[in-house]
Amino acid sequence: MDNPNEQQIRFRTIIEILGKPKEHIEKALVKYIEQIKEDDNFMILKEDYAETKPQDKLFSKFVEVEMISKSLPAMIGFCFDYMPSTMEIIKPEELKLKMNDISSLLTDLQARLHKVDMVAKSFKAENDFVKKNMNLLTTNLVMLLLKSRKLNLQNLSKFTGINEKELEPFLEKLINDNKIKKEEGLYSLT
Repeated sequence: MDNPNEQQIRFRTIIEILGKPKEHIEKALVKYIEQIKEDDNFMILKEDYAETKPQDKLFSKFVEVEMISKSLPAMIGFCFDYMPSTMEIIKPEELKLKMNDISSLLTDLQARLHKVDMVAKSFKAENDFVKKNMNLLTTNLVMLLLKSRKLNLQNLSKFTGINEKELEPFLEKLINDNKIKKEEGLYSLT
C-alpha cells in the first residue's frame, strides 16, 4: 500500500452474513475478515462485531469495518469480492482520476459484471433444468401411484413426500392437462 501514484481511500463498510447454525456464521464472518486482512490491497483499522441475532429460522451477524484501500479500483474490487451491505467513504473528500484510470476502471467493472451475468445465467439454466425434470418425475410418480388405485390428497402427499399445500396445485395442473381426475376427494387416472 506504499505506491505514491495510487490514491488511498479510507472507508467504513458493513459486511453481513445470514445462515445456520449460529456457530457456523459466527466463525465464517471472522474468517471472512481474516481473508480481507491477508489482502495487500487493504488495511483494516477497526472492526466492530454485532451480536448474532435470530432471523426466522436462520441467524444473522454483521461487522462494521473501517479500513484503507490502496486505490479506487481495489475498493471497487472489494465491493464485488466481499459484497458489503454499505460503503461510506471517509477520506479523501475528492478523488482525482485520469482518463486512462477511468477507462481501466470501467473495463474492469464490465468484465466483473459479465462474469456475474454468466454465473447467474448458468444457475438459471441449471435451475430451469432441475425444475423441469422434477415436474416430470413428480408427474410420473403420481401417475404410477394412481395406476393401481384411487388416492386422496393426504395419501399422495405421504407417498410423494411433498406436503399437501405444494402438491395440490400440482395435482390441479394435472387435472387441467386431463392426465388425472378428482371425484369425491379421490384422484385417479383419466
